[in-house]
Amino acid sequence: MPELLYKEEVFKLVGFCMEIHRELGKGHDEVIYKDAFVIDLQRGAIPFSRELKFEISYKGVVLPHHYRADFVVWNKILFEAKAVERLTDAHVKQVMNYLAASKLEVGLLVNFGADSLEWKRVVLSRNRPQPLPEDFRL
Repeated sequence: MPELLYKEEVFKLVGFCMEIHRELGKGHDEVIYKDAFVIDLQRGAIPFSRELKFEISYKGVVLPHHYRADFVVWNKILFEAKAVERLTDAHVKQVMNYLAASKLEVGLLVNFGADSLEWKRVVLSRNRPQPLPEDFRL
């Protein structure tokens, strides 16, 4: 089985999120959790950008609207925070779109709004071979 991309880094970020959720609990606005995340990143001397803008082009023209990722950490992991009852497929699709626009491969989608911390690792592989689906037939 292949090694997970940025396994150690994602593990560290999820650890920060668990601490934040344990201390703050659920019920705050999303921005409160993101502010707490900044404190842990700074204390860990981890490089990050917040609210990074990604432009979208169509037929060579940059569109007037863009995506803003909550964080890009270590210049390689896109981090998207939520404070909702539960994560949905729409949240995962949002991260996939952000990954495509950013040209990054790994996203971490975290929900602070549930009773327990909820998180998903989202991967958009570019040049890595993908296994065939189990129902694939020649």
